[in-house]
Amino acid sequence: MALNRENILIVDDDVHILELIQRHLKALNYHTYKAISVKEAITILQDKAIDLLITDLRMPGVDGLELVKYVSEHFPHIPKLVVTGYPSIDGALDALKSGAMEYMTKPFTKEELKKAVLNALKDKPKKKQVVSNVAKDNKAYGELIGKSKALKKVTDVIERVKNNKATVFITGESGTGKELVARSIHYMGKYATAPFVAVNCGAIPENLLESELFGYAKGAFTGADTQRDGFFQAAHRGTIFLDEIGNASLATQLRLLRVLQEKEITRVGSQKVEYVDVRVIAATNVNLKDLIAKGRFREDLFYRLTVVELEVPPLRARLEDVAVLAQTFLFKYGVEFKDRLIPITEDALAALERYTWPGNIRELENVIQRAVIMCHKQITIADLPEHLKYTIDFPEDNQELLPLKTVERNYILKVLEFTKNNKTQAAKILQIDRKTLSEKIK
Repeated sequence: MALNRENILIVDDDVHILELIQRHLKALNYHTYKAISVKEAITILQDKAIDLLITDLRMPGVDGLELVKYVSEHFPHIPKLVVTGYPSIDGALDALKSGAMEYMTKPFTKEELKKAVLNALKDKPKKKQVVSNVAKDNKAYGELIGKSKALKKVTDVIERVKNNKATVFITGESGTGKELVARSIHYMGKYATAPFVAVNCGAIPENLLESELFGYAKGAFTGADTQRDGFFQAAHRGTIFLDEIGNASLATQLRLLRVLQEKEITRVGSQKVEYVDVRVIAATNVNLKDLIAKGRFREDLFYRLTVVELEVPPLRARLEDVAVLAQTFLFKYGVEFKDRLIPITEDALAALERYTWPGNIRELENVIQRAVIMCHKQITIADLPEHLKYTIDFPEDNQELLPLKTVERNYILKVLEFTKNNKTQAAKILQIDRKTLSEKIK
């Protein structure tokens, strides 16, 4: 099912309520942004097209009522839905006077939320349908290849975020193409001509990651003979992709938090603050909430990285894309290996489509590359690895299925034959006492 066209911003300092509302709205097929403060919410409002604001009232610092007033003046077309755990007549009147269309008290059900959202959106003018920049054959979107519903959900989200600098957090198993998703966000949008810098945080030693990301000043450490820019300076006005973000140290995480909050960096060995205009896309194939529980990842950084969350589906969830991916890799390696444009037989392609691909797209690419090298004139079943070929689980010893009593009898006789009719030794192997064995023999 395609996403609804509306973008909903949720604002609440209670991360549990924030996630609960987001989960309900996702189940209703809405696209969501989330913020844990009014300041963060205003940044999102200024950068993205929001169709509905859902905000708590009581929050530290600037409260939700001030946000409602701000939105009423700066974004009068956005309907506002207020939720609060401290209901009062005065609070409701203040919210409604400030421009809120709906007022809900916590706790509320999914159905109550759905009704309130529909009421808030019912008078909003319908948007014109956006025609995406997807190829007419629906097989490619940027560097993403396929036509499955699972991939369509990914490209729907990319369409929403490609032309703004919202922080995007990409999750997915290893080999699913998280970097390709990040590149598609960058190169399919209006910032395509700006730099795209990919950083594998897991491949850089922990003691060097800070200087690589933020640069360093001359004399910052032994060997720092000149001032050097980091990846963030290189990505100025563009996008930086932080892959395997879970490998960053807590000190580096604190610096990243500063970048996301203030758009400022400080070189290692310097006290001078520098402004950077960078969209941050982060990715991981591990559960960061588990790292938070172990004290290895900052919770406040996690919630600032996950303004927009995007999960890349595993290949087993989009098996209908295997054929077009296989053809793409056949062409790629056919050109790379000089005029090795090899066809693939239907039975070989069928074998690829029934496999579950635990290594995802990377595994499929490796299989095709090997097959192009090893085959003669075309790729057949014989050219595929053994584990991709159809297998049958035969009953043990290739015998017919028998009643349990018969199986037990045959096995006891087999053990007695092995022990040369030594009942004591046979009982020990069978893990029963000698008396029980004698009864079974009778």
